[in-house]
Amino acid sequence: MKKTVVKILTSALLVTSALGALTGCGSSSGKVDDAKGAAGENKVLAGEIKVDGSSTVAPITEAVAEEFNKEYKDVKIPVGVSGTGGGFKRFIVGETDIQDASRPIKDSEKEKADANGVSYTDFTVAYDGITLVVSKDNDFVDSLTKEELKKLWEPDSKIKTWKDLRPEWPAENIKFYSPGPDSGTFEFFTEAIVEKAKAMRSDVNPSEDDNVLVQGVAGDKNAIGFFGYSYYESNKDKLKAVKVDAGKGAVEPTFEIIKDGTYAPLARPVFIYVNNKSLEKAEVKEFVKFYLENAETLVKEIGEIPLTADKYKEELAKIK
Repeated sequence: MKKTVVKILTSALLVTSALGALTGCGSSSGKVDDAKGAAGENKVLAGEIKVDGSSTVAPITEAVAEEFNKEYKDVKIPVGVSGTGGGFKRFIVGETDIQDASRPIKDSEKEKADANGVSYTDFTVAYDGITLVVSKDNDFVDSLTKEELKKLWEPDSKIKTWKDLRPEWPAENIKFYSPGPDSGTFEFFTEAIVEKAKAMRSDVNPSEDDNVLVQGVAGDKNAIGFFGYSYYESNKDKLKAVKVDAGKGAVEPTFEIIKDGTYAPLARPVFIYVNNKSLEKAEVKEFVKFYLENAETLVKEIGEIPLTADKYKEELAKIK
C-alpha cells in the first residue's frame, strides 16, 4: 500500500488542474440503483466525489479511494493536493465534497462557509507528527532544540550556515525546504516553532508537493526540511529524522511517540471535512463510512498513525 503515496504525488498536479477546470460546472449527483440482487448485493453507486486539500492527508484518502473503488467501480474520486488552505478556499464555497485538512478550520473560514450556506461535518482520521529531516549524508545533525529551530526558521533569522547555529558544525550554507504557505503543515509548524502563523524566513524553497521536498533534502548534505511523518516513513533510505528537544530531552518521531503526544510540539490530529449537502448523496455517505471503517488498517499501511478502534467508532457515529 505504501506505493500509493508515490502514485498520488505523481498524478496530483494533473488531478488538481482537472479539478480547477471543473470549477463553475454543476456537480452531478451520483446515481443509485436501489434494487438488490437475489444474493443481497450492495447498492450500485455511481458519480463523482470531489476531494481537495492537504498533501499530508491525501495519501490516506487516495488509499481509501483505491480500496473503495474495488467495490464501487463507477464512483470517480479525484484527489487534489492544493494544500489545506487552498482546499478550504474551494470547500467553503461548495466546490468540493470533501476537504482533506492537516489543521482545524479557522474562524474566518467558518464565517465564509456560513455566508455561502455551506454546512459541514468534521472527522478526525489519523495522527501525524511533522518531521524535520536532513539527508542521510549529513553526519553531524542529530537533534535540535525548539529554540534552535526557531532561530533557523524565523523571519529575521541570522542563521546562514550550520556553524552559525553551533560553532562545532561546518561553515556550510544551509538550504531550507518547506511546504508552501497554503499548507496546513506550514501553518501548524510556524505556530508551534516560530510562534506566529505563517511567519518564516524568505529564503526557503517551498512546494505543495512533498515529494519535491523529499528529493530536495535527500540530494543536499546541507539541506533541512519538514513535512508529514508518512513521507519520512516512505523515504527512510535517503532521509534522517532530526530529534526535537522541547525541554524534556531529544525525541525522535515514531508511531508510538506521536500517538501518545510525547512528540511535542509537532504532533497533531488530521481531518476530513465533509459538506453536509454532499453527505446526503449515497456515494459520498458510503465513501465516508468506508473511510472510517477501514482507516485503522489503511492509515498504518501508508505510514501514518491511526486512531484507536473506539475513536473511529465515535467518528463513524457522527454520520448518523
